[in-house]
Amino acid sequence: MPEQFVIETSLGDITVELFDDTPLHRDNFKKLVAEKYYDGTTFHRVIDGFMIQGGDPLSRDPSKRHLHGTGGPKERIPAEIKHKNKRGTLAAARDNNPAKASSGSQFYINVADNDFLDLPQYGYTVFGRVIEGMDVADKISLVKRDARDNPIEPITMKIRPKNAQE
Repeated sequence: MPEQFVIETSLGDITVELFDDTPLHRDNFKKLVAEKYYDGTTFHRVIDGFMIQGGDPLSRDPSKRHLHGTGGPKERIPAEIKHKNKRGTLAAARDNNPAKASSGSQFYINVADNDFLDLPQYGYTVFGRVIEGMDVADKISLVKRDARDNPIEPITMKIRPKNAQE
């Protein structure tokens, strides 16, 4: 059975399961969750009809709002492009690099079928899917945001394995 994680947000919980055929991304996500890396970070980029993105450690600090989306580990994760960017999928964000290597921590949840992200010139690693709480992801995508698509009221998160109790 695929491993499941609960993304606890200030607007509700989203449960995701990770794909076994993207082991580098799966294991990186599991490691960061175990280190409580995501706790206190926010969904710093949300776009209705597209996606919600989080996982930047700089997003914990409101005074660094202008830098949200630029932080994370220096290491990149080699691309494991095997799944499509369909509604409800969990994917790794990345900067523009020819190898399509993923960010060390930032991820997004597709709130729509984003087939254009699967075109060869783009290519993102999809490494999981939402199994509960897609309504919460939709709610997050609709919040008021600034010109950089950063929610005016921070949407904080904490991620834990589904079977773990706090």
